[in-house]
Amino acid sequence: MKLWDKGTEINKLIESFTIGKDTEMDYFLAEFDVLGSLAHIRMLESIGLLTSQELNSLTNELRAIYADIKSANFIIEEGSEDVHSQVELILTRRLGDTGKKIHSGRSRNDQVLLDLKLFIRHEIKTIVYEVAELFEILISQSEKYKNVLMPGYTHLQVAMPSSFGLWFGAYSESLTDDLLLLQTAYRIADQNPLGSAAGYGSSFPLNRSMTTDLLGFETLNYNVIYAQMGRGKVEKITAFALASVAATLSRLAYDVCLFMSQNFSFVSLPDELTTGSSIMPHKKNPDVFELLRSHCNRIQSLPNQILLMTNNLPSGYFRDLQLVKEEFIPAFAELKNCLSIACFAISNMTVNTKIMDDKRYENIYSVEEVNRMVVQGVPFREAYRLVGVSINNHDFHPDKTITHTHEGSIGNLCNKQIAEKKNRIISDFNFNRVESAFERLLSELNK
Repeated sequence: MKLWDKGTEINKLIESFTIGKDTEMDYFLAEFDVLGSLAHIRMLESIGLLTSQELNSLTNELRAIYADIKSANFIIEEGSEDVHSQVELILTRRLGDTGKKIHSGRSRNDQVLLDLKLFIRHEIKTIVYEVAELFEILISQSEKYKNVLMPGYTHLQVAMPSSFGLWFGAYSESLTDDLLLLQTAYRIADQNPLGSAAGYGSSFPLNRSMTTDLLGFETLNYNVIYAQMGRGKVEKITAFALASVAATLSRLAYDVCLFMSQNFSFVSLPDELTTGSSIMPHKKNPDVFELLRSHCNRIQSLPNQILLMTNNLPSGYFRDLQLVKEEFIPAFAELKNCLSIACFAISNMTVNTKIMDDKRYENIYSVEEVNRMVVQGVPFREAYRLVGVSINNHDFHPDKTITHTHEGSIGNLCNKQIAEKKNRIISDFNFNRVESAFERLLSELNK
C-alpha cells in the first residue's frame, strides 16, 4: 500500500532505490507515528471531519497498534512503503472506510517530521539521564580522590600541580555544557509541525494549537513553510548536541589511554576490563577506551554528514532528506552505548595515589614557589627569574604544600555548585509535560 498510489505500477528498480532503508528506520518511529495519529484524529473530530463513533473506533485500534509496537509484534509488510502506510493499512482492514479518513489534513511530509520530532524528544530524554548517570560517577570519583595530587600538563609538558579530584570534576562540568546544548536541541524539536501538511497548510480548518497541547509540545512551528524547512535543520542541530557529548567522552577516553600507559601510570583498570596481546604476555590494553574514543569521533562527524546532505536545498520538501534518517537515527543508540560503557569503566577505575612522589615531578612546584616569594614582597618577574635559575642549576628543592583556595581550584573544587548547575539544567527540560500528555492520549476515554 502506498498513500500516493493512483493505480500506476512503479518500476521495481526505482521503487527499491527510492525506498532504501526507510522500512528499517521507520521501526524506530512507529510508536511516535501512532501517538501523532491519536492526537490528529481528536483534532479532526473537533472540526467535524470525524464523528465521535469514528474517533472512538480509530482510537481503540490505534492504541492496539501501539501495544503491538511496544511488544515488538508490529510489522511493516512488504508492499507497505513506510510506517504511515502500514498503520493506515491496518486501520482500513479493521475499520473499512473509517480507516481511510485518518490522513485528512496531513501529508507524509508533516507526518514524518512530527514522528522525528517526537523521536528526538524521547531520545534526548534518554541521553540526558545517561549523561546524568555518568556525571554522578565522575563527581563521586572527584570527591573520592580530591586530595590526591597529579601532574597537570600544557603542551604535553609537565606544568603545574593538579589533582584527580580536579580532573574528574572537569569532565563533570563539561557534561553540564553538553546538557545545555541538548536542551537547546530539545526545545527546537519541541515545536509542533503537524498541520503544515506538504509545507503549505490545508484548506481544512485545522486546530494546530489543539494537537500541540495533546502531544505535549511547548509551542508551534507557526509558519507552515518554515515547519517543513525544519526537516534536516532539527536533525543537524540535534547532531551538534550529540557531537558535543561525544567530544567530552572522546577527550576523556584519550586522557585515560594516555594515563594508563606505563610512562604515566596515573590510573588503572581491573585486569578483566583490559585486553591482551597475542605475542606480548605483559600487555594490558585499554581497548575499551580506544574504541570509546573512535565511536565518539564518528559521532562527531554526524553534523557534517547532515550538513552535506541538506546544504543548498531551497524551501520545500526534497527526497534528499530521507537519507538523513539513515545516519541520524542510529547515532542515538551508538552514543547511549558509549555513555553506558563509560559509566561502567570509570566506576571501576582506580588512581595512583603516590604518583607525585616521583622526583621527575619536583619542578612542577615552581609556580608555587614563585607565588610564595611574591607574597613575601619579591616582585613577580624577579621571583620568576630566581626560581628559573635555581631549576637550571639543579638546586631547586620545592615546598610541596599546596594552598589553592579560590573557586574551582585544587582546594575548592565546587563540586556541589557544579551538581546544582546540572540539576537546574535537567529540571528545565520539563519532561513531565510530555509524559503527562502521552499518558492522556493512551488512557483517557474520548468525550
